Amino acid sequence: MFPTIAYLDWITGRPEDAEHDLGSSDLRGTAGERRDPIPGRLAGLSEPPASATLEEQVATEYDVDRSNVLVTAGASMANVLATATALDGHENEQPQVLVEKPGYEPLVATPRAFGGQIHRFVRPADDGYRLDPDRVDGALVDEACLVIATNRHNPSGRLSSRETLAATAERVRAAGGRLLVDEVYAPFTLDPAAKGLGGPTAAGLDDVVVTGSLTKFFGFGGLRVGWLIADAAFVERAERVAHHLPALAQPSVSLARRALHHEQRLLAGQRDLAATNHDLLATFVDDRDDLDGTVHDDATFALLEPTTVDGDAVAEAAWDEGVLVVPGRFFDAPGCVRVSLGRSPEHCEAALSAFGAVLDGLR
Repeated sequence: MFPTIAYLDWITGRPEDAEHDLGSSDLRGTAGERRDPIPGRLAGLSEPPASATLEEQVATEYDVDRSNVLVTAGASMANVLATATALDGHENEQPQVLVEKPGYEPLVATPRAFGGQIHRFVRPADDGYRLDPDRVDGALVDEACLVIATNRHNPSGRLSSRETLAATAERVRAAGGRLLVDEVYAPFTLDPAAKGLGGPTAAGLDDVVVTGSLTKFFGFGGLRVGWLIADAAFVERAERVAHHLPALAQPSVSLARRALHHEQRLLAGQRDLAATNHDLLATFVDDRDDLDGTVHDDATFALLEPTTVDGDAVAEAAWDEGVLVVPGRFFDAPGCVRVSLGRSPEHCEAALSAFGAVLDGLR
């Protein structure tokens, strides 16, 4: 019933074993912080008022009602719940699901596991991986019940505006479907005025489900805290589905409440880290004539195409030298590699230097 997810099988254990980690996209900064029971950036910070529930804090972030929020054990669990809820009880025995390409493998594998018939819409490299509502509309199949996209786009880092998300949602709704937007990378923006933890969001749009977490931009992956945002009826159905799945541990809830209570303080540090790592990656790519690709504004990860050798060969050669980069084949882009700067700037600078030496050796 549940297909193998090749990317997750491949990546498991590699960030810990790599001398130079250019595969982890969460802004964890220093490598050791994830191993502590209480993340170092949360230690010593005051607790929020007892009346401030995590659901209410998330609702405030996205300017929605508490009834629109379901807190989950990470964004992956939120995506599982969103998919299962959308497909559960659908009148088609094999509901039609449309997923972006290139894309993140679990967003294809999960709806397939729940019986969905998978179709794809393209975000072409020659269009900068832009989310195009017309292209989505042209790929919609009859009775498509769910359309799945990411924002920022995973793996390219391209950010879509709320206007683009709204236009896409309108096309999907007109066809009788629902749009699921995985927004774990949306906070990767330096605009402090934006909602949704700092990035454009599709939350609150009709027939849209948004998922997010504290993992990527905050770097609190060890807490496994995520959420699902949708209309109240969908959230109520998702809560019933969630009864079949593990619940979020109370210590993680408590630490997540503390993180959101001190959000502005934490975001300031993460924005500084993101800005520095973005500049490191952008400069590295600009200085090389053997890598094609764009490091999008404020993004700390990018999908890059080596010009002299295949992406798999680059990733394999890099791993032999202790450098972790992710083969593009796991994101429907077999000629490419995905490079991510989530560690400290010192670690990333050394890792890019080592990666550059690998590329030099492959000329």
